[in-house]
Amino acid sequence: MTERSSAAGCPNVVLILADDMGYSDIGCYGAEIHTPNLDRLGTQGVRFSQMYNGARCCPTRASLLTGLHPHQAGVGHMVGNHGIREYQGYLRDDCVTIAEALRAGGYRTLMSGKWHVGGSYDPLRPASWDPGGPGHPTPRQRGFDRYYGTLDGAGSYFHPHALLRDDNVVQPAGDDYYYTDAITDQAIGMIHEAAGQPFFLYLSYTAPHWPLHAPPQDIARYVGRYRRGGWDAVRTARHETLKWLGILSDKWDISPRDGTAPAWSDVRDKDWEDMRMAVYAAQIDRMDQGIGRVLDTLRELGLAENTLVMFLSDNGGCAEFLNEDGWAARYATQTPDGQLIRVGNIPGVMPGGPHTFMSYDLPWANASNAPFRLYKHWVHEGGIATPFIVHWPAMVGGGRIVHEPCHIVDIMATVLDAAGVPYPTEFNGHAITPPEGESLLPALRAAMRGETWTRQQPLFWEHEGNCAMRDGEWKLVRRYPDDWELYNMAEDRTELHDLAARDRARVARMAAQWQEWATRCGVRPWPLPR
Repeated sequence: MTERSSAAGCPNVVLILADDMGYSDIGCYGAEIHTPNLDRLGTQGVRFSQMYNGARCCPTRASLLTGLHPHQAGVGHMVGNHGIREYQGYLRDDCVTIAEALRAGGYRTLMSGKWHVGGSYDPLRPASWDPGGPGHPTPRQRGFDRYYGTLDGAGSYFHPHALLRDDNVVQPAGDDYYYTDAITDQAIGMIHEAAGQPFFLYLSYTAPHWPLHAPPQDIARYVGRYRRGGWDAVRTARHETLKWLGILSDKWDISPRDGTAPAWSDVRDKDWEDMRMAVYAAQIDRMDQGIGRVLDTLRELGLAENTLVMFLSDNGGCAEFLNEDGWAARYATQTPDGQLIRVGNIPGVMPGGPHTFMSYDLPWANASNAPFRLYKHWVHEGGIATPFIVHWPAMVGGGRIVHEPCHIVDIMATVLDAAGVPYPTEFNGHAITPPEGESLLPALRAAMRGETWTRQQPLFWEHEGNCAMRDGEWKLVRRYPDDWELYNMAEDRTELHDLAARDRARVARMAAQWQEWATRCGVRPWPLPR
C-alpha cells in the first residue's frame, strides 16, 4: 500500500501510557516478562534511563496532556473536588491539552483508553454519572475527535464501568470482552479512519493496574515461573540485567528488600503468590501484544517511518493491598449477571478471572521497581522513575540510551515541537498558563550525534505531601511527614546514602527552590481540606 500523504510531512504521533507499571517490568528495561514489541521499539529507537512521571495516575495524566504540573492543570491530588482550583479534580480551563493544540494545527485527534482527569465516577451508582456535565469534562470536550474508553481510574477488565464511545455511555460487548483488547481494537479502527490526515493517538491502557484480570492463555505462560526464588530472585535478576543493558550504572547498589516484605524462603503459600505475579505479567504481555497490533497497522498503511511513538508508565509499581473488607469493594461486588466477586487479596483464591478482584501487593511491587525503593504515591525513585521509549525512524536510529533526567511535562513540548504546532497563549477565550516542559527533540538529536543534552530547568514534584526536586545530580526528597533527604544521584540513584546531615546548606537552598515552585503552582499543605 502506498504511504498516505500528511500535511507538510507532519509526523503522526502515538503516545502510549501504561498504568501502574514499574521501572523494570518490560524486557528492554530488565524484565523476564515477554514484551517483544516494546523491546523492538526500545532497541530500534531511544531509551531514556531517567524519565520521571508524576507518582500517581491522574496527576501524571494531567501533566502528560497539558505540559503543566498537575496542580496547574487542576488535578493536584486525584479526581475529587476539594473546592480549590488546583485541586478541583478535573482539567482547568486555563490549560490546553495536546489534543486541543494539535487539532488547531490540522491533526486528527484520537484517544482510546483511560481518561481519569474529568472528575469522579462512583462505580456502584451509575445514575450519578454525568459525563460532559459541570466538573466532568470528557475527552471530546478537551480536543479529541474520537474517544473510546473508561472515564474512571480502575475497574474490571471483563466488565468495565463508566465506558464511553465518543459521547455515549456503552456496555462491554460479547462474552469474550477484555478491556485491553478493546482499547487496541478501537485504536486500530481510529487509525484507519484518519484517512490521510496526520493524527495524534493517545493510547491509554489500564494494564497492569489492579484488579489482576487476564486471559487464561496468557496467564498459563507464566504460572510457575515465579515460584522458585520469588520476588527476591526477580529483583536481583532485573538489577543485573539493567546494568548489563547499560541503563543503570554498576556503582548503584540495589536497594534492600522492603522491610515489610518477607524473604521468599519464608512465604507459605508460594503457589498463590506465584499466580498473582503470573497474572500481573500476563496483563503486561497482553498489552504488548496489542501494541504490536497497532504497530503492524502502521506498517500496513505505510505510516511507520514517519510516526513518532512514545511509551511510558504513569507511576511506579503499586503496593496497594486490596483488603477483602476494605475500600476496593466500592469498585465491584458482583458481575453484571449477579455472580459474586471475591474482593480482596484472599490467600488460596486464585486471581485472573472476572469473579476475583485482587492486587499483586507490596513485595511484588518492590520487584517491579527494582532496583529502586518505594512505590506509587511516593516521589522516591520507585514511585516516579519510568521506562521511556521514543521510536521515530524518520529521525532517530536504534540502540541509543539517553541518561539525562527529564520529566513528564516535557512530553507535550516534544510532541508540539515535532508537529511544528505552537503552544497557544489563548484558547477558547481563556488565557493559557505558559508551558513548564522542554522539548526532548534536542536530546534525541544529541543522542544521534553521540553527544549529551541537559534539561535547562530543575524538576519538581508534590503528591500527598511527598515532595522532591531534582537539580542536576542532586535530588532533595521527603516522604510525608518526614524530614528532607538529600542524594547525589550520580553516585547513588537508588537513594541509599542520605547526605542531608552533611550538607545542610544545600538542603536549605534546594528546599527554598522547592517552596518557590510550590507557591507558584498552588501546592497546598497536606492533608487537604475536605
